[in-house]
Amino acid sequence: MTNRELTAEEIAANVLKTTAEADSAKANAEQARASARDYEAHTETERLNAEHMVHIIEQARIEAITAQIALDRVEREERLARVHDIYHHSYTFDSEVSERSVKTCIQTLTAWHRDDPGCDITVYLNSPGGDIVAGFALIDFIVDLRKQGHYVRTVALGMAASMSAVILQAGDERVMGSNALLLIHEGSLGAVGSFGEVEDRVKLMEKLHGRIFHLFAERASVLNPKTTAAYLKKQSKRTDWWLDSSEALELGIVDSVL
Repeated sequence: MTNRELTAEEIAANVLKTTAEADSAKANAEQARASARDYEAHTETERLNAEHMVHIIEQARIEAITAQIALDRVEREERLARVHDIYHHSYTFDSEVSERSVKTCIQTLTAWHRDDPGCDITVYLNSPGGDIVAGFALIDFIVDLRKQGHYVRTVALGMAASMSAVILQAGDERVMGSNALLLIHEGSLGAVGSFGEVEDRVKLMEKLHGRIFHLFAERASVLNPKTTAAYLKKQSKRTDWWLDSSEALELGIVDSVL
C-alpha cells in the first residue's frame, strides 16, 4: 500500500476519535476513582460498624460483670442474714443487768415472739449482774414466753454472776459453758435516810433475797435435794460464792454443761 497524506477530513475525524477515546478513558478513570471512593467509604463504614459492635459487646460484658458483682453481694448479704443471731433467735446478754439492758432484751424477744410465735429462743449470758428489780422483770418476761409456747434455753458463757445467775434459772433448759463461772452472793444494799427508811430497805432486801434463793432452790432441789433455799443462803452469806460448771451441775443449778 502506498503512503498518502491524510485529508483534512480524515485528520479531523482522527482528532475527534482520539478526543472521544480520551474522554472515555477519563470517564472510566473517574468512574474507577468513584468506585474506589465508594469502596473506601463502604470499608470505613464496615470498620466503624465493627468498632461499634466491639464497643457494644464490651459494654455488655462490663454490664454483665457489674450485674454479677451486685448479685454476689446480695447473695452474700442474704447468707450473712441467714446465719445472724437474730435470724436464729439467739440473744447475747453481755452487759450489766440494768433497766436499759433488760428493756433492749425484752424488746428483741418480743419482736421474735410476734414474728414467729412459739419459736425456740436462746439467751446467752455473760454478765456481772446488776439491778435485782430489772433482773426480775426479765425473768418474769422469759417465764411468760415459756407459757406462750416458746422453748427458752439460757446459756452461761464466761460468767453468770449475781443477778445474771438468777436470770439463768428462768430458761426451760439451763446450760453452762465448761469454763464458765457462776456467782451467788448477797445483794448490795445502798440505803440512806432515816433509821426507818434504812429498816424498810433492809426488809425489801430480805424479801428479794428470799425470792432469789427460792428461784434457785425451786429448780435445783428437784435434781439435788441438798440444794435448798436454806443451804444456798448459808453458803452465800457474807461471801462471794463462786461455782464452776461441775459444781453448779452437781448442785442442780444447771441442767447441762457444754
